[in-house]
Amino acid sequence: MSDKTRVGIIGCGGIANGKHMPSLKAVEDCEMVAFCDIILERAEKAKEEYGTPDAKVYEDYKELLKDESIDVVHVCTPNRSHSFITVDALESGKHVMCEKPMAINSAEAKKMLDAANRTGKLLTIGYQSRFRADSQYMKQEAENGTFGDIYYAKATAIRRRAVPTWGVFLNEEEQGGGPLIDIGTHALDLTLWVMDNYKPKYCVGTTYHKLNKDTNQGNAWGDWDTEKFTVEDSAFGFIVMENGATIVLESSWALNMLDPREAITTVCGTKAGGDMLDGLRINGIRNNRQYVFKPEFNAGGAAFYDGATGGKPQEIEAKLWIDAVRGGAEPIVKPEQALVITQILEGIYESAKTGKPYYFE
Repeated sequence: MSDKTRVGIIGCGGIANGKHMPSLKAVEDCEMVAFCDIILERAEKAKEEYGTPDAKVYEDYKELLKDESIDVVHVCTPNRSHSFITVDALESGKHVMCEKPMAINSAEAKKMLDAANRTGKLLTIGYQSRFRADSQYMKQEAENGTFGDIYYAKATAIRRRAVPTWGVFLNEEEQGGGPLIDIGTHALDLTLWVMDNYKPKYCVGTTYHKLNKDTNQGNAWGDWDTEKFTVEDSAFGFIVMENGATIVLESSWALNMLDPREAITTVCGTKAGGDMLDGLRINGIRNNRQYVFKPEFNAGGAAFYDGATGGKPQEIEAKLWIDAVRGGAEPIVKPEQALVITQILEGIYESAKTGKPYYFE
């Protein structure tokens, strides 16, 4: 590998501009040398803002993959195309960071995992919530045994009225679902990761299309098109793991709820519990008394400075990913874990359709 890690971006829309490209720009010894989008103007704009002077632009991702000097590809396209682009990129000799969710369904996700194993190239999925300071702290507490055996958890991604109105978010064909697959996936990843439990037994799910057709919307990003809103507006799951642990998953883009919270987890164990309901809180019993412990994540102490420690999660994610590529270490977010998340989301959707529990093989 050269002194600089050479990255190609496939899909130059919202998530690429909002997360991937700014984060990669902050990584030392990393350069973006190729940009691809079905709307060529977007790729050209990305090159001007983030690329090297000689960066290439493409409309066809397969042309980008022919460039053998590219080390890494970031797949930032709609969900339906995650799998085949990732597989092609791995087969062309590139390491791949694919934006969440891993794929539109578990069969497509399995193809991605198989391709990574077959080629020996690294594959990771964009679950940046793991890299928040509160998430890292809770994970460390879990690994230290603070919670004991975690047997109940809640994965929460609730918005009151924040339906994304741009791109293809409302298109079930392109995305495979709404808030469950979009933001519920972050909360579920966080929960399974803290629990270190990736063996689901069965799940029951419900999805709702109760507010899709509302014309009195009060939406954070302006009115959505009621005709194009074909995905669910909220979805809920009840998941039982092989070891008997229970997870409740709740997600919404639009819900008459006064307590919106996104990408957080609550865990309850035999020794203690933890939640992110008012900052990170650890609760338990000590000396026969109930206690609540709240770690402080602000780096105060100076009259002229008060900032959160740890850095931006998406920048930490990008740095550790490129470090893994350069050093050959395993990515923090492993594709085997992301596959299980996709399986559970698929199970919740299937249960909602059939009205029956979904059993995992």
